[in-house]
Amino acid sequence: MTEQDIQVVIQKAKDAMDHSLEHLQKELSKLRTGKASTSMLEGLLVEYYGSPTLLSQVANVATSDARTITIQPWEKKMLANIERAIFEANMGVTPQNDGETVRIIIPPLTEERRKDLVKQAKHLGEESKVGLRNARREAMEIFKKAIKDGLPEDFGKRKEEETQKMVNGYVEKIDAIVSAKEKEIMTV
Repeated sequence: MTEQDIQVVIQKAKDAMDHSLEHLQKELSKLRTGKASTSMLEGLLVEYYGSPTLLSQVANVATSDARTITIQPWEKKMLANIERAIFEANMGVTPQNDGETVRIIIPPLTEERRKDLVKQAKHLGEESKVGLRNARREAMEIFKKAIKDGLPEDFGKRKEEETQKMVNGYVEKIDAIVSAKEKEIMTV
């Protein structure tokens, strides 16, 4: 295994860690913080002519104020399907249908609900750290195999340390992201 191959392994590990970080940010954006955000409805599937379709492909989703999300379907007959999809998603909100649009009013969070959301955010952070550890483990196994196959041991150890430093940096980023989300959730 050449130095170039080792660099490819490190780059793959870095890409996996970047993906883990992006996934965390995407999942945290879906957590409800008491403010209306269209990201809460990202990935919501609505029954459209017999097939599940993303809400954003059948309606215009917007926030009209800090606590209200408005969903205006392109076809009025979709109103009932959109309401049903929101109920089934079990988001803790009740959609209101006025015959033209569906409105979701985000209620203020209770202290208990805020604490649950913080736990959820921390859990998502831990899942991301597991992703980092998996990427590190895969890289370390390749380094150990390369050392057995003749790669200089001191070079392999340096690359292991480099990978560990990279993991530590990503762990700090994850902790900072989760901490910021925790602060956002707990702010009344």
